[in-house]
Amino acid sequence: MEFKVFIDGEAGTTGLKVAERLQAHPHVQILRVDEAERKNAAARADMMAASDVTILCLPDDAAIEAVRLAQASQTRLIDASSAHRIDPDWVYVFAELQ
Repeated sequence: MEFKVFIDGEAGTTGLKVAERLQAHPHVQILRVDEAERKNAAARADMMAASDVTILCLPDDAAIEAVRLAQASQTRLIDASSAHRIDPDWVYVFAELQ
């Protein structure tokens, strides 16, 4: 079985590393949006709809918008940003630095 994966933000550092690792996997097909369309919301939504998994390698604000784009599709999302896993009301510190 082959899984179709779309990496939203593949042109960035994280996206490039994720793509590099997935390209070696025999059961993964990476779906790519044309370079000229990478910021086109409709083109990205089409790729999400065509994929089994979408990996978000985007800044926080862009990741929040990408989740909205994905709502109409059945894709599963993996978000590499901190947009959906950090509580803005918490203070994150290292005890050793206080």
